[in-house]
Amino acid sequence: MMQPSDLDKKILPLSPSLAKKQNRVSDPTVRNHLSAVSKCTSSQINGQGMSPKDVSKNNQNCTDQIPKTDILSQSEKQSDAQENSNGQMPVATIPEKEPPTLNGFGSGGEAVSGNIKQQGFLPVLKNPNFLALWGGQVFSQLADKVYLVLMIALINTQFQASNQSISGWVSALMMAFTIPAVLFGSVAGVFVDRWSKKAVLVATNIWRGILVLSIPFLMWLTHDWKPIGVLPVGFLIILGVTFLVSTLTQFFAPAEQAAIPLIVEEQDLLSANSLYTTTMMASVIVGFAVGEPLLAIADGLWLQIGGSGSLGKEFLVGGSYAIAGIILFLLATKEKHYHPDTEFPHVFSDLRDGFAYLKANHRVRNALLQLIILFSVFAALTVLAVRMAEIIPNMKASQFGFLLAAGGVGIAAGATILGQFGQRFSYTQLSLCGCMGMAASLIGLSIFTTQLWLVLLLITLLGIFGALVGIPMQTAIQTETPPEMRGKVFGLQNNVINIALSLPLALAGVAETFVGLQAVFLGLAAIVFLGGILTWYNSHK
Repeated sequence: MMQPSDLDKKILPLSPSLAKKQNRVSDPTVRNHLSAVSKCTSSQINGQGMSPKDVSKNNQNCTDQIPKTDILSQSEKQSDAQENSNGQMPVATIPEKEPPTLNGFGSGGEAVSGNIKQQGFLPVLKNPNFLALWGGQVFSQLADKVYLVLMIALINTQFQASNQSISGWVSALMMAFTIPAVLFGSVAGVFVDRWSKKAVLVATNIWRGILVLSIPFLMWLTHDWKPIGVLPVGFLIILGVTFLVSTLTQFFAPAEQAAIPLIVEEQDLLSANSLYTTTMMASVIVGFAVGEPLLAIADGLWLQIGGSGSLGKEFLVGGSYAIAGIILFLLATKEKHYHPDTEFPHVFSDLRDGFAYLKANHRVRNALLQLIILFSVFAALTVLAVRMAEIIPNMKASQFGFLLAAGGVGIAAGATILGQFGQRFSYTQLSLCGCMGMAASLIGLSIFTTQLWLVLLLITLLGIFGALVGIPMQTAIQTETPPEMRGKVFGLQNNVINIALSLPLALAGVAETFVGLQAVFLGLAAIVFLGGILTWYNSHK
């Protein structure tokens, strides 16, 4: 009869599912490493005609030549051969594995040449689910940018007096657009974790389209109402609709970011995020640069088909949101659905979970820090570009958009390069290179502040190197964060990035006034350099 002590000394073999889970590796570029296994002879592997001690010794030699991904299976074979004289099997200890880095922050992130079957954008473009998400992003991002142009056009034609500056109206509009990002950025991510990503993506676009299309009707309905205080009712309607549209955007953004790793293979995430970033920057350039001509064309087409008034603008923006929602309806995320009883989250406890996760995971925390620095630099650049355009010969302050467009072109170019060739390098390498390049570009801007072509070149380089920081860090956050935490983490990310975009807008102009343009650029270069070194040091600690 077996005694309890004997039972305690027995060990059951790992179930196939558990063994598979223990052996799972997050780096998709690492295969079976048959070349390493082939160095072990069959006698070494099988241990035929050898004593258990010899088998152990030879297995140890063989294990030294086998990658870490195969150590677990070898340790199991070794434990099978090491029975003691009493017929009892010692408990095999499973080697502790490093957390998966997935082409990320450690040296294991480098891709193995020859093991990647397809690199670049082709595998991503063959993915119908990503094409649906990307198509929805194109129309949604374009609508976001043209929406602000539409609101400014409505203010200009209906509320601004002929001898009045439009700045006050636009400032109120921008406040209505940015306040929801601060109030709801983190909270929205908590709900996105519990809700279907597809449902959030579709609903937010459809409702934004409905809100935009309702503006003409609401303004017609209230055109003869008395002002509330000093503000016309129509302008208050614009502010209210803008607030609601921006609030829905706070739900759309984390849902979109959380959906990318659900539909894209891990080895293709860098390319997918490169396309995502390229589209985002292109929408900024196209939306702000050609937004007004697009609205004029929409009004012209509306009149040609027999429409009355100038409703073409609203149909262009609202219709773009609606088209985005229809395209996203084709998306299949294959995500886990929560039980209805647990659908409504405990907001504050879930937010604490998100902060606790960031505190515990240094890789995600470092990536988030890099993104905060990156967006702070580009937010400061939007203010400093006005001053540069003012002091550059043959330029006007109002032409600062040309300087910012160069940065957008640089980010798009960097994203394209990354999507095609970035899989060959680790995220740490890309980020460090990007930080050094950004610091050098900022130092160059502090020296050649008044030379137009050099300024355009340096801002373009700043955008290229910025892409080397932003895209790998965004991909790292996606791959390091488990699905059930992505909404919280991306919500917190959007919140802190919105703050990172807001503070430099206020501080950069003040700093330039007191210490000068060159000193501000040198200070930004120092911050970027130290941030890159800190991330590199923490990743190799």
